Amino acid sequence: MTDAFRIEADSMGEVNVPATALYQAQTQRAVDNFSFSKHTMPAGFVQALAHIKQIAALTNAQLGLLEGDIANAIADAAQSIIDGKHLEQFPIDVFQTGSGTSSNMNSNEVIATLASQYLGGVVSPNDHVNMGQSSNDVVPTAIQISSALAIEQQLLPALTHLSQTLETKKEQLKDVVKTGRTHLMDAMPITFAQELGGWQFQIEHAKLAIEHVLPAVKALAQGGTAVGTGINADPRFAELFASNLTQSTHVDFSSSKDFFFNLSSQDAIVALSGQLKTTAVALMKIANDLRWMNSGPLAGLGEIELEGLQPGSSIMPGKVNPVIPEAAAMASAQVIGNDATITIAGQSGNFQLNVMLPVIAHNILESIELLANSATALADKAIATFEVRQGNLDIALAKNPILVTALNPVIGYLKAAEIAKKAYQQGRAIIDVAEEETELERATLERLLDPAKLTLGGVAE
Repeated sequence: MTDAFRIEADSMGEVNVPATALYQAQTQRAVDNFSFSKHTMPAGFVQALAHIKQIAALTNAQLGLLEGDIANAIADAAQSIIDGKHLEQFPIDVFQTGSGTSSNMNSNEVIATLASQYLGGVVSPNDHVNMGQSSNDVVPTAIQISSALAIEQQLLPALTHLSQTLETKKEQLKDVVKTGRTHLMDAMPITFAQELGGWQFQIEHAKLAIEHVLPAVKALAQGGTAVGTGINADPRFAELFASNLTQSTHVDFSSSKDFFFNLSSQDAIVALSGQLKTTAVALMKIANDLRWMNSGPLAGLGEIELEGLQPGSSIMPGKVNPVIPEAAAMASAQVIGNDATITIAGQSGNFQLNVMLPVIAHNILESIELLANSATALADKAIATFEVRQGNLDIALAKNPILVTALNPVIGYLKAAEIAKKAYQQGRAIIDVAEEETELERATLERLLDPAKLTLGGVAE
């Protein structure tokens, strides 16, 4: 014993542990063995472990398997972690044993130490805190709980906020007509409401897809223990655990119908990650559209002006860049990369256990956080605050040769193409050239080429 360290022992012998640490020998061994990165397990995952230990202790007490005072001490210790305390006591690298056993034991040890202090007696990490559990069902369950809570509490509310912000902006700009674009080239006119409506539908579609896969995420592995048979767990434990957890978190969890599925695969999380990737694709599309529409202000499209948030250059005074869409696009790229990692990790279900669980936990929770923050930032600092540059819209619309498309049913495609080419070459408004090249009266052309009317679709009459 020194001032800096104390001696702890486990089944492999003694090890020096920092004197002030709440964890014990197995956590220290993991700290010593795994130094692959500076990434530790996410706070949401650690707190999900605490949820499991709390509910498991109370469930085992209900079943008459664990003394009530020990169960209550464990529950109180776990609650302190759920409340955000002691997170610094979870120092293990993400890149650790593939089952996440080190993180499970880290949780067991910290909670046992705290519970022992509360109780004034010995609480065992294995025999009490880990009763009726195995790392092999605890860690998949922690991934599921942390993902479900983050989706329900962070991502879905953020996507709803973005959708509502788009709805508000649509209403504000419902009468503003602009040039549509396909292949980045001028196309027929649309309204801002139509363009933003497409974005909004993407977000609503992403929400529905995420919600569709959530039931599988909420069907928990807990109760499968070592290999899926439920060895050393009371047969009543799994269902009661899920019910108690639902009451505690107010999220509707259930017990899996097949623990072998939950332990050997991560298919539910792979599916969730796929929907997060789709959401990232939607956010990146929106972010890039905003960047293009904001481009300029003189040599670009200049359709909108995003809120100026910070200087854009260390050398060019007055330059202001679309920083929020850029950041959101980068975050989306990271989510897409995370999905590739989760996909590869999901294939590593060797016989009765997936052995890439920690990296799955790290990536899925990072993706949820990035998407939630990106959606909120795009809503509040880009979409809600951009201003339309009406003059630029009007100039582009007036000279858009593609408006002649509306004349196809009247004068035919080839004649319309001839008019479009002449208008573009001469830099003139399409209506002026059409008046010269056809026998249509000006009033008729004004009616047929009215940009606002063209946004309604249909055939010219």
